[in-house]
This record gives sequence, C-alpha cells and structure tokens, in this order.
Amino acid sequence: MPLVQPLSADTNPDVKKLAEFFNETLGFCPNSVLTMQIRPEIARSFISMNMAVMENHGRVTSALKRMIAWVSSNATGCRYCQAHAIRAAERYGAEQEQLDNIWEYRTHAAFSGAERAALDFSLAASMVPNAVDENIKTALYKYWDEGEIVEMLGVISLFGYLNRWNDSMGTTLEGDAIDSGNQYLGKHGFEVGKHI
Repeated sequence: MPLVQPLSADTNPDVKKLAEFFNETLGFCPNSVLTMQIRPEIARSFISMNMAVMENHGRVTSALKRMIAWVSSNATGCRYCQAHAIRAAERYGAEQEQLDNIWEYRTHAAFSGAERAALDFSLAASMVPNAVDENIKTALYKYWDEGEIVEMLGVISLFGYLNRWNDSMGTTLEGDAIDSGNQYLGKHGFEVGKHI
C-alpha cells in the first residue's frame, strides 16, 4: 500500500494538461505524478523538469536516455522506476536486443562503446557514495561532448529524485509498466515488490 494515495487524474486541470506528456512516453499518467499533484506546484515543476531533461539536443537519443534511467534505477533498487524506464526505452525505439540484454550492457554486442560509457556513468553517478572518477570521465570524453554529458547527468539526477520518491512512497506500479518489467527484466528476477 502506498504511503499516500494518488489523486484522480482529473483533480487539477493544469496538471492534467501537462501530464499528457506521459501519454507519449509511457502510454498513461504515472501514479507518481498523481501523488505529486497533492501539492500541484510539485507536480507542475516535476513535469516541466522531466520535459526539459528528456528533450534531445545532440546524439543522446531518447532510447539511450531511458536506458540511462534504467541503469540508475537498477543501481538504487527502485522497481517502480526500473519498469517505467524499460517501458519508455521500448516506446522510444531501443533495439530489441538491447532491451532483452540491458543487464549485460557491459559485455553484450548490442551496445556500442559510447553507450557503455554512458551507462557506466549512470551506474557510477547513482551509487552512494558517488563513484564517478577519472576513468568514468575519460571514457565519457572519448565519445561525448560536454552538452551531451550534461544531458546524461540531467537524466541520472531526475531519476535520483524519482527513485527516492517512488521507493519511499511505495507508489503502485501500473499494469502496463508491470508487463514491460516482466517482459524485459523478469528473467533477472524483476518483481513488483512493495509497488503492488
């Protein structure tokens, strides 16, 4: 049971309009946003930040951003965000082989050196204590420019917020997200856990 029950999607017309963004990314408005709208300014600010972070300015694709989000969420253990990130990666065109083998991104041939560097950055930046070091920096700069690194860290930081929000809140995982989690992450023990 969640710490706080989400409100109806129709509770706040302003939030409802902004939340249409998630119909594209996930196919539904997430329960996390429906809970945030208890304080509408938090929901509005979060949605605006999400839109800014997920906007593409360079070579960091929408699919890669969602895989970065998944690695970050996996590092922190948030099942809610793992399921959302893998679902969004699928919806934004991640290759089937990448979705099926996200756990093995470091060694699987479906991932390029540039993608590995980005996903290693996500893992290191999501750990406590933070593990970003000179090796991570060197690998990043081999493939990515400063603007792209800022985009990546924006995703990692956004999901740091979401991981804490949803794991602390025990946000109920939506059916479509559960299906995506089971499909792509189930072979490695994905479970809904407290997000039931």
